[in-house]
Amino acid sequence: MSGHSHRVRSVDLYMRVVPLTSIGRVPAELVRELASELAHLFTLADVLAWARRATPPRQVEEIVTQDEYTHDVVLPCDGDHFLVFDAS
Repeated sequence: MSGHSHRVRSVDLYMRVVPLTSIGRVPAELVRELASELAHLFTLADVLAWARRATPPRQVEEIVTQDEYTHDVVLPCDGDHFLVFDAS
């Protein structure tokens, strides 16, 4: 073994709570429920895994390209509302 010592350093990754904004007439109870469910989905992979676990599973309805780096991912929420996730 060489004379070099290797230090292992822990790295704390800061992941913010994702805000939920409702637009239009969305029942307050639905907003509270979704805010709790979605607060810790940090990546598009997290969102898609959450959608697959839903009963029934939610499928991506549409992907809207905003620019070369940003896309809006649209999923159905209930019969009257949609969820739109900004992915960049």
